[in-house]
Amino acid sequence: MDDPLEPHRFVFDLDRGIREQVIEKLQASPAVAFETSVGPQESGLYALYLDGELAYIGKATKEFTKSDRTLRARLNEHLNKLKGYDLDLSRVTCRFLVFESDWWVVAAEVALIRYLNPPWNGSGLGSKTPGEGRPGTDRVSRFDQLFSKKSKPSA
Repeated sequence: MDDPLEPHRFVFDLDRGIREQVIEKLQASPAVAFETSVGPQESGLYALYLDGELAYIGKATKEFTKSDRTLRARLNEHLNKLKGYDLDLSRVTCRFLVFESDWWVVAAEVALIRYLNPPWNGSGLGSKTPGEGRPGTDRVSRFDQLFSKKSKPSA
């Protein structure tokens, strides 16, 4: 049975509304070198690029995390992790946006990851690393499969 009101129904796609605005603003923001102390001490969304291609979307929220993470702190965490890999960091750039509300930061991150599916998201780059060093597993993270760790100097 056909619904006579179907042509008149409107379902607001909040993900699409957020996604389109955030992608537009993120792409318009300048790409900066991925180095120590990049980014402000504010909450926001960031994107990492490898050779100009989107690799990772992440967030930093001061309000919603116990660690009171800022964009600068979160980007420094990733930078310090990446320094342990055989990866030329001059190939990595980042963009970031500052948000007025941490709620919008979380919503924007979810919307962008679902839509863009960056290759490093869910790979083991983020804070919840699946793989080496995690209790009860010998699993090697997808990130560790993509990039080898630097050799530790012999004692």
